[in-house]
Amino acid sequence: MKLLISNALIVPMTEQGLSFHGDIGIDGKHIAFVGSNDPSFIPDRIIDGSSYIAMPALVNAHTHLSMGLMRNYKDDLPTLQAWLAEIFPIENKLSEKDILLASRLGLVELIQSGVTTFADMYFHPQATAEAVLEAGLRASISMTLFGSLEENKHSFFEREKLLGPYVDRSEGRIQIDCAPHAIYTCPKETYQFAHSWAKDHQAVLHTHLSETQMEVRECVRETGKTPLEYLLDIGSLQDVKSLLAHCVHLTDSEVGLLRSLDCSIVHNPSSNCKLSSGIAPVSTYVQSGLNVALGTDGASSNNNLNMVEEMHIASLLGKVYTPTGHKLHPYDVLDMATKAGAKALGLDGKIGQLKAGMEADIILVDVHKSHLTPLNDPFSALVYATQASDVDTVLCQGRVLMQGRNLMTLDHDQVIRDVQESWAEVQQR
Repeated sequence: MKLLISNALIVPMTEQGLSFHGDIGIDGKHIAFVGSNDPSFIPDRIIDGSSYIAMPALVNAHTHLSMGLMRNYKDDLPTLQAWLAEIFPIENKLSEKDILLASRLGLVELIQSGVTTFADMYFHPQATAEAVLEAGLRASISMTLFGSLEENKHSFFEREKLLGPYVDRSEGRIQIDCAPHAIYTCPKETYQFAHSWAKDHQAVLHTHLSETQMEVRECVRETGKTPLEYLLDIGSLQDVKSLLAHCVHLTDSEVGLLRSLDCSIVHNPSSNCKLSSGIAPVSTYVQSGLNVALGTDGASSNNNLNMVEEMHIASLLGKVYTPTGHKLHPYDVLDMATKAGAKALGLDGKIGQLKAGMEADIILVDVHKSHLTPLNDPFSALVYATQASDVDTVLCQGRVLMQGRNLMTLDHDQVIRDVQESWAEVQQR
């Protein structure tokens, strides 16, 4: 099928400050052209883009999708560790069915805020993969490692086998990665196993790193090294692509070490603020040339999966906390949520920019709104003023997942009913 988005204000994310009015032709899964309509392109369908910004769909580079079950639960605890002490016992009660229902809920929320791609770290990943197939999104689904290698090895290979058919049916929308949870939940052997598997499968190693001062302090006390130095010392980050969530407390020397790795930092500003973990000096990381993506974390520690809101908060914090004096600009933040997110997951060249030949992951943002009038600068508007509810249309691989705020692949009301019933059951276990 050929689809034409006509006369939109296009923000292609190919060049800083570049925007223009034009058309986007989509042929099947791919973008055929961006700019002037090719007369030889005869569309089967036309979307009038005259009141919209067309831009790459957003990438949520770190989340725990199914934690929406624990949304608004055990909030306002003093530290990450205190919060985890309340959350871990509930997670132990969750079934594969709970994860499936909660994954659908998370996917509804992602679509509604313009996200087509996410990196997930959670249990029963096959249930999340099933929901992804239903919804039509794109995912990096990590097989989570938690605890000793003996506790993990059998279930890891079992999950790998279960996930295979979902990858085969996904038409390239699902990739399998691995996720040793954190240095305080996984010993050396677990990290080394994850590294070996990721290297053998050319997969991403996804982990939490230096999220809190306590994590750093305890690691230095036990090993004499910071968390990053420790992971490098045991050989867990070399020669693999790594996705490092949070990185709130890195030293200047650690920033230098990261530049030698194939790694990306994922900034999670809402979660870091809510859990009192601190503010990552992201402007410094960007200025240093590190690839910085953006994530929401889970909806239990955020408490939503709203990437539009995450961009806004990241931009404000990136102006308030600037150790080197370099301030984040709107384009920087949009880059984190699109192109840098795609690169972090190894999807650069496929998504994250609007260019001919790339896959058609595109969103249309309705600018016919009081809070976006006058528009003046589209980059400022997208980061400082846009709301998730302004995302009108979402396409993934050229397939329309939402138009006019109407979901095409998931039943909003049924998803909510199912999760309410599931959570009530979990609380009775």
